[in-house]
Amino acid sequence: MDTITHIVLGACIGEAVAGKQIGKKALIIGALAQNIPDIDILASFWLPVSADVLAHRGFTHSILFTLLVTPILAWCSLKLFRQNEISFRKWSLFWGLQILIHIFIDAFNAYGTGWFEPFSHYRVSFNTMFVADPLFTLWPALAMAALIILKVTSKKRMFWVKAGLGLSGLYLVAGIGFKLFIDNAVEKNLHKRSIEAADYFTTPTPLNNLLWYVVVKNDSGYNTGYRSVFDSKCNIDLHYVCRNDSLLKPDAGQKDVGQLLRFSRGYYTVNKWHDTLVFNDLYFGEMLGWKGPQSRYVFHYFLTQPTDNKLIVQRGRFAGWDRATLTAFFKRMRGI
Repeated sequence: MDTITHIVLGACIGEAVAGKQIGKKALIIGALAQNIPDIDILASFWLPVSADVLAHRGFTHSILFTLLVTPILAWCSLKLFRQNEISFRKWSLFWGLQILIHIFIDAFNAYGTGWFEPFSHYRVSFNTMFVADPLFTLWPALAMAALIILKVTSKKRMFWVKAGLGLSGLYLVAGIGFKLFIDNAVEKNLHKRSIEAADYFTTPTPLNNLLWYVVVKNDSGYNTGYRSVFDSKCNIDLHYVCRNDSLLKPDAGQKDVGQLLRFSRGYYTVNKWHDTLVFNDLYFGEMLGWKGPQSRYVFHYFLTQPTDNKLIVQRGRFAGWDRATLTAFFKRMRGI
């Protein structure tokens, strides 16, 4: 999830675990604690882009990392806050819970999270929530604001913690329900139209969990489309995209190609933008795909110009968006 979401969640969790002992300091320490796994962003200062996308949400988002750093952080906290009489066990709960919740909710995005690093490179990805979803973040944000305003002795503090975390939890569950609904609709469509598929995935479009991006994989490419939970139309309009993996053959031995293939988990296309060979990762969706086919992909890596690959994951996220695009997006969310 985005940094703001981790901050507001961390503040609420910090209040729940240690608010009675350290007061409003629990909000600040909790907000920092919740972002500990994202220290991997420092790797971007020295790693090439193709390696950096694998490093992010890798080892620092693993169960092993949680087990290693929790006692260290708990011991440091015990020494720094001796006057508050919080036990080592409670500090361990504080830090361990923060880090575990961070890596848990990150797994609901399409990026993938390395829970089992370094023993397995498998990336856990439930694909039920966009990386930044205002309706998920809103409730703990309101709760944090209330906790900042309220006195430390107020009996209303725990109400706001429960409300903020509880409503976000319900939204998370709703997203799982929507995904099950969308997946069922996809499977019915494929069966009805006799489309053979090796695999498929569905993932929410930006900032919501109502409109979903659908990618159906076969031997040579993909059928892609969109489905809203409010669509009354049974069929999903699918557009075929060729993988074009033959274009990779001259570059097959390059290290960045191997890293990109591993990161894409088998969902990629290769094409040319004029004289530039481009690798696209389908998990991150299309820029304006709901408006029509042939939209470019958000995640695009220039194989022939690797030095131009800054901000690779999100650089195309809102390219071409304007007021008319936003209006069309909301209209498509409401269903057809």
